[in-house]
Amino acid sequence: MNTISHIKILTWRDPILLLLLLCLSLPLAAQDRTAVIASRVTLEHWSDPLEALGTLRADESVTLSATVTEIVAELNFRDGDLVEAGQLLIRLEDGEQQAQLRAAQAQRDERRSAVNRLSQLQERNMAPRADVEDSQARLRQVEAEIQGLEARLTNYRLRAPFDGRVGFRNISVGSLVTPGTQLVTLDKTDVMKLDFSVPELFLAILEPGLPLTAHSAAFPDTIFEGEVASIGSRVDPVSRSVSVRAELANPELRLRPGMLMEVVVQRRPRQAVVAPESVLVPSGDRQYVMVIDETDGNRLERRRVIVGERRTGQVEILEGLAEGELVVNHGLQRAREGDNVRLLGIADDDATIRKILEQNRSEEST
Repeated sequence: MNTISHIKILTWRDPILLLLLLCLSLPLAAQDRTAVIASRVTLEHWSDPLEALGTLRADESVTLSATVTEIVAELNFRDGDLVEAGQLLIRLEDGEQQAQLRAAQAQRDERRSAVNRLSQLQERNMAPRADVEDSQARLRQVEAEIQGLEARLTNYRLRAPFDGRVGFRNISVGSLVTPGTQLVTLDKTDVMKLDFSVPELFLAILEPGLPLTAHSAAFPDTIFEGEVASIGSRVDPVSRSVSVRAELANPELRLRPGMLMEVVVQRRPRQAVVAPESVLVPSGDRQYVMVIDETDGNRLERRRVIVGERRTGQVEILEGLAEGELVVNHGLQRAREGDNVRLLGIADDDATIRKILEQNRSEEST
């Protein structure tokens, strides 16, 4: 029976003896040193979050309505179309008004010719100046009538006042509409307004330009970024809250007016020294960390730190640590000040503690 077979038998019959054999096979220094996993202290962008719920509004929004009683003659859009400013959306029947305009234009041409003839005769002293002035007044009168007819004709043509997306089309060609009839909605949604309220307690720290993030249940994996645009001029005397309006970029037009958004305002943005929250060792009302001195054979130093704000898995270090220092993250129970430790790895975004432990187990098994 070979050596491997003997080890298998020992594993089955006497696991304690097998463990002793494995320990004897390790170097003496490795047996003496405590194995730990460390994390590097980093300098990161940090802020104090202020959470709220908000409602989205379109950057520009309008409901186009009829101002005259007439029949719909033409519809130039479909539900949800993107339209440009000035695009003709709806034309109402305007045949009678067009006829009146043509008649007025013909009258204008006639009176313009009369003015020219009288002006020529007056230059040769063959017509009184009063007749010329009366003819010019009648011309101005008909020109004013034409301007009024052209202005009224605009009521029969509904155009998009800005770029945006139209809503549902709830009318058809041939429908009779009256003044006030809502014909179509138009929203400009490439930029969205986000309205929310915060307690008056935070009024002193709110200011235009503060960055914020928001997300919606409709797009749980997407974070929308924006900034505070304006702050309400009054505090609600009932809820003691102030209204805040932010602006969010919406280049893909996924956000819609009326959506509920979870908002996180980034207060006091700053650069902060950050460490994993798991490196802290509490003692009463104080916090300590185990710092690894890489220049002295990975010797441990117990150091008191002053912590600031916390967020998921991380803590802001106000005093006690500097960027780039190495602190014990896993194995704190066996770590003692002054000990030289065996560093299994450095945990970060790419190498988690679990991955480092699995890698070391596989190396030891081989």
